Amino acid sequence: MTAAREQHVGNKQSSDVVVVEIDSEIDDILNSGSLTDNNNEVPVLEVRVEGTHAKMNGNSNLSNSKPKPVNLTETVQRARDAFSRGVTRPIEWRRQQLKALMRMYQENKQAMIEALRQDLRRSKMEAVLLEVDFLINDLANTLHYLDEWVKPEKPPKGLVNLLDEVVVYNDPYGVALVIGAWNYPLQLLLLPVAGAIAAGNAVVMKPSELAVASAQFIAEMVPKYLDNDAVVVIEGGPQETSELLQQKFDYIFYTGSTSVGKIVYEAATKNLTPLTLELGGKSPVYIDNTADIEVTTKRILWGKFINVGQTCIAPDYILCSKEVQEKFVQIAKKVLKEWYGDDPQKSPDLCRIINSRHFSRLQTLVDASKDKVVIGGKSDPKDRFIEPTILANVLPTDKIMEDEIFGPILPILPIENAYEAIKFINEREKPLVLYAFSKNKEVLNSIIENTSSGGMCINDTVMQMGVETLPFGGVGNSGLGAYHGKATFDTFTHKKSCLIKNFSAIGEKLASGRYPPYSEGKLTYITTLMKPMHGPSLKYLPYLLTFALGAGLSYGFLAWQKMASEDL
Repeated sequence: MTAAREQHVGNKQSSDVVVVEIDSEIDDILNSGSLTDNNNEVPVLEVRVEGTHAKMNGNSNLSNSKPKPVNLTETVQRARDAFSRGVTRPIEWRRQQLKALMRMYQENKQAMIEALRQDLRRSKMEAVLLEVDFLINDLANTLHYLDEWVKPEKPPKGLVNLLDEVVVYNDPYGVALVIGAWNYPLQLLLLPVAGAIAAGNAVVMKPSELAVASAQFIAEMVPKYLDNDAVVVIEGGPQETSELLQQKFDYIFYTGSTSVGKIVYEAATKNLTPLTLELGGKSPVYIDNTADIEVTTKRILWGKFINVGQTCIAPDYILCSKEVQEKFVQIAKKVLKEWYGDDPQKSPDLCRIINSRHFSRLQTLVDASKDKVVIGGKSDPKDRFIEPTILANVLPTDKIMEDEIFGPILPILPIENAYEAIKFINEREKPLVLYAFSKNKEVLNSIIENTSSGGMCINDTVMQMGVETLPFGGVGNSGLGAYHGKATFDTFTHKKSCLIKNFSAIGEKLASGRYPPYSEGKLTYITTLMKPMHGPSLKYLPYLLTFALGAGLSYGFLAWQKMASEDL
């Protein structure tokens, strides 16, 4: 584990506490195993990330306190006990918790903005649009549709089940573990948490330790607003995550890198735990010569440089002809100067790299392609600043093309046409998103039909995230499962199928052909009943039969009355 120090504190006979100061990433410890004491057993752990929790400024009451030692087994069991008691199942409890979460957002908006500023030097506009209001809008949508979403579904039924009830219940899984990421430390944790609560689950959430201020905000604010038994926050770093993955959960939702996603997946298989993996990958952009190059350039640059490229759906590289490349670079120089000025480091609108480790990784990529830098290339390690950088005439074998960039570096690879772009994309792992810019519908349809990716956005970047009715998720190496809008509720919901029969004589007569002794006649009768019905829907047939029966009885009664009056 990189740059980690262990220190045993307290009386070993009464409690064992490991204090770990960490500036490493989650995969360091997950790959190396858990920290242990001399007896290979440490039940209580505490982590301080990079030494201490930073005190937040702005309208916040957050303190400078360090995380309290937590027994993870007992904490998870507390959440499980809450679920087992039925605390989380009632719709009213879910609505109450979601409304409390909404109050947390609305009453602490400035504190959330400040936390993001401290962690990533995020501008107010990006903080509000990409995280704070994004969370508020998604939660408002969930509250509005909650009653509709939780209702049991009644799918169509065939002739054999005409008199039965066929129902799909939306059951919560139980206790869900949600592991957040540092690049959008509030949105990527709290949005799935809200969906898990809406679905009736108890939740254990783990914010990223790298986004220190945001993690502290979550750890101190969530217990003030939400049910402390059913919704639990676990602070700490990789060690805590490793320990959590050893616990039994009913659902796991992880956002982060593909390498760690594989470890989470492996941990989930031990208990056959269903999970969602929101990962990443190298999301390509194709531009042809029919695209409006000025609009295209602005939309790509914006999608790339929000959060200085630390976005899982940021354009990772561009595929285009040399002619388009030249036009793109010329316009990009003008646009970047308009947006960030002559000295981008002084711009209040550019974020910073999350930590020195990631800065060094990105600096290595720039250094490896110095001869291909056509825009930017400057950096400041003390400020963790890397200027928006564009590389031209990049080769598939260059270092920049090995892994997801996750920073403000945009390589351009010259190709001849859409066919070559499709071939290039399909020879690599399936991306989280594929972007294409063109006015040619045939070209766009060819890309849509002949490539595989988690999602697509045509003639823009990133904006697909704002469409609540579009499920967001990856495929293959870029992820497993999807969420956003109702898809988040469905992700944390088990669809429990149920056939409900009664003891009516008619129903029993219809089904009696299944009983021995068997015969050809019974077989013909049952197979006829079981054949799929593809004619008019039978949904309203029971009501129609009831109406017909009622009408027949009424007619018979009136006829009887008439006959009786004539006899008199």
